[in-house]
Amino acid sequence: MPKMKTKSSAKKRFTITGSGKIKRKHAFKSHILTKKSTKRKRNLTKAGLVDSTDLANVKLQLCMK
Repeated sequence: MPKMKTKSSAKKRFTITGSGKIKRKHAFKSHILTKKSTKRKRNLTKAGLVDSTDLANVKLQLCMK
């Protein structure tokens, strides 16, 4: 059986930390920024972690079991 390929879209969106957690970026920071408050935009800049409910799907896309 051939090797599993990593999903290219997932490869671009997620990074794995040293402790094995998966980092992600926040959504809603690309356009229509005039109506969003400065505090909201600043908080969207910071990276977050993938939620435990989505962790299995993301790991499957990154081919890490």
